[in-house]
Amino acid sequence: MATTTSNDGTRIAYSRSGSGLPLVLVHGTTADRTRWARVLPQLEPHFTVYAMDRRGRGGSGDAGEYAIEREFEDVAAVTDAVGEPVFLLGHSYGAICSLEASILTDKVRRLVLYEPPIPIEGPVYPPGVPERIQALVNAGDPEAALEVFFREVVRMPDREFEVYRTLPAWKGRITLAPTVPRELTIERSYRFQPKRFAQFSIPTLLLLGGDSPPIFRRIIDVVSAALPTSRIAVMPGQQHVAMDTASELFLSEVIGFLGTEPATAERTPGR
Repeated sequence: MATTTSNDGTRIAYSRSGSGLPLVLVHGTTADRTRWARVLPQLEPHFTVYAMDRRGRGGSGDAGEYAIEREFEDVAAVTDAVGEPVFLLGHSYGAICSLEASILTDKVRRLVLYEPPIPIEGPVYPPGVPERIQALVNAGDPEAALEVFFREVVRMPDREFEVYRTLPAWKGRITLAPTVPRELTIERSYRFQPKRFAQFSIPTLLLLGGDSPPIFRRIIDVVSAALPTSRIAVMPGQQHVAMDTASELFLSEVIGFLGTEPATAERTPGR
């Protein structure tokens, strides 16, 4: 385990494994670097993989007050710590952090964003959900809080959720439930500003589940329109966690885009 220091002095931890060009992985909500365990063995023959723990989890520290901008700086700090240009892959909330980090550093050579929950139409959850999750956490029932998140925010279908909660990582995610409310309320502090990316030149792959809720398609279209060098890859039959539910399909898209082997999944050109 290695660490680097972010701009505000917070220690950010990351693991290193594999060999090849560097690939930084940024996980989403309710996770830490271990969320990549299912696909890590397939990535390691192609890349030197740097899987970071976002602040507040795993080996990373945290700050007394939370601000999403510090997360952008964390990702940039890990990227800079590698010491050479990297591929950067962000999932969900981690995809927002990765996108914004890519304009804080000049060390990103290619970018993969998997369904960033950018608030283009207000909250992506029903009214009162963050408060309900917080109440369950306060009542000592983090697993119930986590279930509310996956069912009502991610909108994971029953069949997928029942599989997901049997995965080894589920118990670890329960312990991270207290970090969920601060990330769900992103629309109160973050606005995506397309004009900031007008000169963006990093080749970008936008991953979308073919069965994901329509809001994710609308978000992907907005991001694609803002990034001049982006394209969209649709993964048929998948939603928000294809790395777990269809790992071969996910890997084909990622590795194919990063130039190691051809991708096979259906594609929709970016606009």
